[in-house]
Amino acid sequence: MLNPRLTETLTDFPFARLNSLIAPITPPAHLSMINMSVGEPQGAMPAFARQIVIDEVDGWNRYPPNQGLPDLNLAICEWLTRRYKLPQGLLDPNIHVHPTAGSKEGVYVISTVATPQEKGGAKPIVALPNPFYQAYLGGAVLSGGEPLLVNAEASNGFLPDYESVDEATWRRMSVVYLCSPANPQGAIASKDYLKNLLRLCRKYDTVLAVDECYAEIYTGAPPPGALEAALEIDETAGKDPFRNLVVFHSLSKRSNAAGLRSGFMAGDPRLVAMVLRWRSYGGPQIPFAVQKASAALWREETHPVQTREWYAKNFRVAEQILHNRFSYYTPGGGFFLWLDVGNGEEATRKLWGEAHVKVLPGAYACRETNGINTSHRYIRVALVHDEKTTREGLQRLAAVL
Repeated sequence: MLNPRLTETLTDFPFARLNSLIAPITPPAHLSMINMSVGEPQGAMPAFARQIVIDEVDGWNRYPPNQGLPDLNLAICEWLTRRYKLPQGLLDPNIHVHPTAGSKEGVYVISTVATPQEKGGAKPIVALPNPFYQAYLGGAVLSGGEPLLVNAEASNGFLPDYESVDEATWRRMSVVYLCSPANPQGAIASKDYLKNLLRLCRKYDTVLAVDECYAEIYTGAPPPGALEAALEIDETAGKDPFRNLVVFHSLSKRSNAAGLRSGFMAGDPRLVAMVLRWRSYGGPQIPFAVQKASAALWREETHPVQTREWYAKNFRVAEQILHNRFSYYTPGGGFFLWLDVGNGEEATRKLWGEAHVKVLPGAYACRETNGINTSHRYIRVALVHDEKTTREGLQRLAAVL
């Protein structure tokens, strides 16, 4: 009576595995627990947005529009235009953008709307980087696609080498996922990488789905975006410049607003329209108060600077404590450390049992390819706490490992 794709294929959600791994271990009671396993920002959402949610009491008895409030869609277009230096007026709020319940909903749903029953004479393939965000795999499997995991390792700059995939596989490809900056390694895809990948996707009529939810958390230059890369491809005359492309953004990281559940997708109008159709049948509307607060957050540019400084302080602490250990590097974007500790599960158990610090084994964000889990040596450490807590957590980690 149950869907076997859910009961047989999606059985290894990483945090359930983590809890099972450390369940038999009693951590030291004299140390407070520091949870560095989850990428949940611990900073405060800006006060002005909290106040909007409080003040907007009149909308709770009405159904919000699935397509998004016009002012929110406009604010999103304005932000994309500013952030990626797009031509003024290029983005149409009515066709190029669509609000979603966080970027998670968007990256999951895109496989549902873009995966046909058959492609290239066989079961469609959905490609994703390995390691990956679990919503990509969920979207691939529950859409009926065959997941293709393409390793993103140190040897290839932690970006999946989709160009090495053979032509027969590309002909079956319905969706290709990319995360830039990457979770967990923080790698940033260059404009050339993005342009080459989009050209390939267009050649085989494949959707390129780029998760840019960490785009505002960076340690150097702002990461380029897929929308701006698309405008530099010399094949746009008379066509929508964003065809076969969608990007996903969220206020969770940019604005410390994970609980707001507010994000958006932008790009190919055909795909935007199909996601709206899907959400009209089965997706949750975003409350009026959340939409109004979101519009204000996308228009305000000082708080992301403060957020970046929060993480910059944490990376400076990490550099001081770990700079010559565990193949440490400061990532280009995101807020994770990807540390080579030899055996991720053993290190995770040891940190819990001796330091009361919770991290995620790298293997739990990855799946085996050719019988090998390429991330088994790593742990993922989320630097989401304040500077003092981050320092204590990393000092305990360094002392124990």
